[in-house]
Amino acid sequence: MTRATPRLRPIVKYLASRDALHDGWTGGLPVDHRAHLNESPYPPLPSVVATIRGTADQVNRYPDTGNTELAAAIADRLGVPAAHVTVGPGSTALIHQLFLAAVAPRETVVLTDPCADRYAFLTLLSGARPVQVRLDRGRQDLASMLHAVNRRTRVVVVGNPHDPTGTLVAGEHLTELLAALPSDILVVLDETYREFVGTRTTPDGVEAYRLWPNVVAVRSFSAAHGLAGLRVGFALAQPALSTALRSTALPYGTTRLAELAALASLRATAEMSGRIHRLTGERDRLRSVLRAQGWTIPHSQANFLWLPLGTRSVAFARACGDQGIAVRVWEGRGVRVTIGDPESNDLIAYVASRFPPAS
Repeated sequence: MTRATPRLRPIVKYLASRDALHDGWTGGLPVDHRAHLNESPYPPLPSVVATIRGTADQVNRYPDTGNTELAAAIADRLGVPAAHVTVGPGSTALIHQLFLAAVAPRETVVLTDPCADRYAFLTLLSGARPVQVRLDRGRQDLASMLHAVNRRTRVVVVGNPHDPTGTLVAGEHLTELLAALPSDILVVLDETYREFVGTRTTPDGVEAYRLWPNVVAVRSFSAAHGLAGLRVGFALAQPALSTALRSTALPYGTTRLAELAALASLRATAEMSGRIHRLTGERDRLRSVLRAQGWTIPHSQANFLWLPLGTRSVAFARACGDQGIAVRVWEGRGVRVTIGDPESNDLIAYVASRFPPAS
């Protein structure tokens, strides 16, 4: 007897068929260097590891639903009201919560092309349609993104730094976008890689959300703090949007272990600054090596670099796979490589040296 399966949304089949990470195009070869996930190559700071070990026996208890201790510490660090800080299990979850609150089926979300995997995935999951705007020489074209907004648009996502290119938006361009957008359109300012930015001239999400009530700035402890495996991030928003964020959150989403680890990492300011300096130094070193080889690549201010390989992207990724390196591919566009330890970065430079430079 044939039994019917439960009826599922049609989008589920499509989403299940997507290989969001493209498995690094390693062809099943062993992966020694994970240059495709934008995670830190370093473990958490020693003081954070000690905190995790010392609190592991508390995981039988549910966490505080508002993660109020961490929210208060973040608020104090950034000089904002604690009520404006919403803690969540990573920046991806917070963006999902925003989409749940703001986007209905058949509405649209304006993104870049290419963009971080999660944006289009979460848009489709909400039943909405992604409208993607091509980059302008590796940078977000905010004027064209504004032009793509119509009566069905509910959200515009701006990455700063942008994923996958690592480029920054200019303050005047963001201001022009925000001033021209209807005030009922949500703007997600994704600052997941903010800690790696080496300039003060780019817009700051703290100031943006204060000035524009439709802006939510999203940040993370995953990359710079090395807590990707614990899943903790936060959003800055005015009260109405903060309330919406909390309303669409899964109960107890951020564990007490993650909260305490993030608190410990926040307190280790000097150690964290040294680690970030070491990683951005490796980023700049690899970029200099690639440029010396003849590559023209965007000036990344994140913990990754973008190689605009076009139709050769998959071939490059497979060559990296032969060296035990997984990289993230956007077919027909390019390859994003996460900055790792010197050995990993040198291997990427070696593979790149075997490819004619691409602009």
